[in-house]
Amino acid sequence: MLLATLMLLQTAPAAQEVTTAEVQAVGETMAVASLEDAADDPAIWRDPRNPARSLIIATDKKAGLNVYDLSGKLRSTLPAGRVNNVDLRSWGGQVIVAASDRNDKANGKLALYTLDTRAAKLTEIGRFNSGAGEAYGLCMYAPRGGKLYAYVVYKSGTIAQMEIFRQGGAVVADRVRTMKLGTQSEGCVADDRTGKLYVGEEDVGVWRFGANAKDPVDGEKVIAVDKQRLFDDVEGLAIAAEGRNGGYLVVSSQGDSAYALWSLKDMAYRGRYRITAGKFGATSETDGIEVSTASFGPGFEGGIMLAQDGDNAPQAQNFKIVRWADVRKAIGLR
Repeated sequence: MLLATLMLLQTAPAAQEVTTAEVQAVGETMAVASLEDAADDPAIWRDPRNPARSLIIATDKKAGLNVYDLSGKLRSTLPAGRVNNVDLRSWGGQVIVAASDRNDKANGKLALYTLDTRAAKLTEIGRFNSGAGEAYGLCMYAPRGGKLYAYVVYKSGTIAQMEIFRQGGAVVADRVRTMKLGTQSEGCVADDRTGKLYVGEEDVGVWRFGANAKDPVDGEKVIAVDKQRLFDDVEGLAIAAEGRNGGYLVVSSQGDSAYALWSLKDMAYRGRYRITAGKFGATSETDGIEVSTASFGPGFEGGIMLAQDGDNAPQAQNFKIVRWADVRKAIGLR
């Protein structure tokens, strides 16, 4: 019996190795002004009339918000202090930019801005209390019907849903729902098409919630840190949208400097990749990411991925720009 068992173990196939594809960046932003761990999270505004004029808004979490063009040139900087994550939506004729404000680590705030798309400049609207604790992650949600929300994810795992609305001509925000994860959390993304919110619990995995204010506060863990497909820390999340409700959830697997994809329709794993050395360098230990599958003009007809680079030596950290079509080809997505 022992001999048969040993023979079986010797002939059994080894566990299938998880393949990691490779792509290269085709551009990068200018480095942030602050040194060491400073660049964190990007968002992108797509110009519907001239996609090549689109803008990147990104955080220098020690100093404020930067606005870049698609060539990576710094167009403007807004001193805003310690803002960690950023997102934006076009709403009511304005581009509203939101950031998680951690200037006061004991009391988190939602910071709101408007983006002047012609001048590539941000103007502060105000900062609104979102609850006790250190604000970390941030994402926005704009469902059909004209409402607008932002989620402030606290380092403790608390998630504060803030409704953004107009009151007496002013844009204001107020907390309407609170959820809770067990340990340190940060990255999040909401799918405006399906009303789903995805939040990364750094050492655990990714949770899915209903995104609407009246949805249950309990989440469902849909992706686990398994140290094969996904390594801790779980950091940036992004949606690569396809069709009415399809596409992929893209997750920054910070622990091994990679990115992994799951199908939004059934949460099936679809592949992983790294941004490797080339003209603009590799990425490592990525925090925030952003993906848009829309066309951004010549060279970016298939969309764009933005990824924070944790080591852009000899310069300070920055954000790399990748063709989404290159990611699809490398992984073999149909």
